[in-house]
Order: sequence, then C-alpha cells, then structure tokens
Amino acid sequence: MKKSLTILQLYPRDMNIYGDRGNTLALKKRAEQHGLAVTVVDYNPGDSFPKNIDIIIGGGGQDSGQEKIKDDLLAIKDTLHELANNGVPMLLICGLYQLFGKYFKTQTGHTIDGIGLLDITTVAGPERLIGNIVIQSEQFGEIIGYENHSGQTYLGANMQPLGQVIIGAGNNSRDGVEGATYKNVIGSYMHGSLLPKNPAITDWLIEKAAINKYSTFTPATIDDHIIRLARKYAKRRPR
Repeated sequence: MKKSLTILQLYPRDMNIYGDRGNTLALKKRAEQHGLAVTVVDYNPGDSFPKNIDIIIGGGGQDSGQEKIKDDLLAIKDTLHELANNGVPMLLICGLYQLFGKYFKTQTGHTIDGIGLLDITTVAGPERLIGNIVIQSEQFGEIIGYENHSGQTYLGANMQPLGQVIIGAGNNSRDGVEGATYKNVIGSYMHGSLLPKNPAITDWLIEKAAINKYSTFTPATIDDHIIRLARKYAKRRPR
C-alpha cells in the first residue's frame, strides 16, 4: 500500500495572499514525485480540526484577515502546540508567522494575541519592507523569496532565525536575520511563493513528516534543472 501524507492548509480563506497557496501546491507535487499519496485538507474558522495531520501550511493576510481568525486560532492553540511538540512540520508565512508568536501590535496600537509557539513579538512599523530577498540558511543553504510586510518582528533570546539576510530586510530593519525555527516549525516573511523556488525546504518538510509517520523516508531523484533556472533569474531581479 502506498504511503500517504495529509497536508493541512490553515485558514486559506483569510490567510492566503501573495501566492501563498502555491506552497501547498508545490508541496503536494513534490511529495507525489517522492512516491507519496497526498491529501490536502482546508481548515477555516469554525471547522472541526481534523485528526491525523502530517504537515501544516499557513499563509499571510492583511490585518483584517488576522482579526477574522484570531479567536479561532487561540481556540486551537493547545492542539497546535501538541502537534509541534510531537514533531509535525509546519511552514508559516507572514501573518500566521506573526500570530504563532506572542503578539502582533497593529499601527493603531491594537494588540492581537498570538499562540506563543514561537518566541517572537511583532510591532507594525512606519514603512513596508518590500522586495526580493535572499538569505543564507545554515540548514537549507541559499533561500530566495519575496517580502512584503510592515511588521517588525523580534526574536526572543533563545529563538533561532531561519537565516542571515544577504539581500533585503528580513524580520525587521535592524537585526539582519529572517524567519524563526522551532523543532520542525518554520516561520518566515518570504512569499513568492516560497517553496517552488526552494526545494530543499520542501524536501525537508516531506522528510520530517514521513519519518514522523513511518519512521523512514526514501527520497526519489528529481530533476530540478527548471527550478535552478528559476532561482538563477529570481536572484537577478532588482530589490
């Protein structure tokens, strides 16, 4: 019987901006190329949280989108903490990256409480940090994406960033780092969408999910020459 993975899209109705749904599409396709059967499940406010989830993907949204999902997110906080602590891999982009932290303070001074899975805090800044971004990650090598956010995110003392900024702003205007990691959870501001241009991250999410579920993972050999070309040209784009 073919091994399978179930991907949960977290709040795709309200937190899906700048092409973030492409992360789910890329993850599904890549897992299938590795010989896995894939089921994608959507979760929106008011839904029953599904069981037996192997990977969680969450996207970005405007402040209004964060307001729409905040109460539901807090209601499933304990479930998400349990999944993360049990090794379920997650990729959280922009708005959900912020709300998986302690809080996000908007430009009006209103505070939206997060679930505190990541030791980060975010405060809306006076300018948007926008443009192509390249970072160097110790785990994944060079990561190429696109950022568009006004939130200034700061990592707690023991929080590890996803990588060091080579081109772009990153978490904020000063620290020179981008994203945050905890166990098998990745938070990042990189849209683009991120995964189609960064198969090392995609493969990592799949591997962690497969090992978590089946205790083993045998990757397929995948021809990535088109992805390498896309990365080459994306890296040449002006900031």
